[in-house]
Amino acid sequence: MTIKSVQVLQSAAFARAYKKLHKNQKVDVDDAVEVIIKTPDIGEPKRGDLVGVYVHKFKSNSQLLLLAYEYDPETRMLLLLGSHENFYRDLKR
Repeated sequence: MTIKSVQVLQSAAFARAYKKLHKNQKVDVDDAVEVIIKTPDIGEPKRGDLVGVYVHKFKSNSQLLLLAYEYDPETRMLLLLGSHENFYRDLKR
């Protein structure tokens, strides 16, 4: 069995949100990204304006975080990370 390498890209909005996290939260986000790399269809597919975007929900320090991403077989594009408050409004920008 051959293992394909997957390129993980991040948007500026994701990078800004990731930079503001504490170390223990970054570990949880890294774990969520690993899950997305292995099983990209784990997130909920969005409809309407956000067609093609998937949102994976996970907990970090008992707080629900949402991670928006797009994927194709070779890449995973991390779009946005944050709590539910204003998440979808910011994602549409």
